[in-house]
Amino acid sequence: MSLYAWLMLASIVGPLALSFDQKVAFYKHWKGLFIGIAINALLFISWDSWFVKQGVWGFNPDYVWNTRWARLPIEEWSFFVVVPYASVFIYACLRAYFPSLKQNAPKINYWNYLVIAVLLIALPFFKDRLYTVVNFIIAILLLSYLTFKEKPVWMKSFWIAYCIHLIPFIIINGVLTGAVTSSPVVWYSAEEIIGTRFITIPIEDFVYALTGLLLPIYIMERLK
Repeated sequence: MSLYAWLMLASIVGPLALSFDQKVAFYKHWKGLFIGIAINALLFISWDSWFVKQGVWGFNPDYVWNTRWARLPIEEWSFFVVVPYASVFIYACLRAYFPSLKQNAPKINYWNYLVIAVLLIALPFFKDRLYTVVNFIIAILLLSYLTFKEKPVWMKSFWIAYCIHLIPFIIINGVLTGAVTSSPVVWYSAEEIIGTRFITIPIEDFVYALTGLLLPIYIMERLK
């Protein structure tokens, strides 16, 4: 298998096997979860394919299979199922093993305000960076809608899950962006990103990770 395929397999094995844990019972949420994953994938696969066409990023043929759909290798398609599933699983475990997190925590909205403000302030400075602009706008719109319209009581759980999921995110995305290989599995055009990186990961990817976790959670919780 390709390196990218091995990463996806390693990411899904644990969460999938533990989905039937009696306390978490993650499988009971599959219907809403997979609807959320499908909507999330529709958005980001369209974005992903367009960005490949625009040269914003691309995939190293040494680390992916040759078969491509809509300009994307099969492994990239699997990414939009595997990563949201594994990430939302972290959220579900928190909710199951720490019932106090289910209590309303309105003050947690300050984190929403802070992130929205930071992204809004940063946008004008990087308006010529396509990945930065699209990524930030989607995150701003989603966070603003939830903060000012929906006002969900589970945002505290989300932010804790987001922070925890950054550990596997940094490992997986680090490998994909060249932390352990001579060249990256996924390369980025220097003209379309800010350029600041955490190890080898573009800083924008942390904002993408936020949206990619928050949208499936919102849809899953909305459909409960």
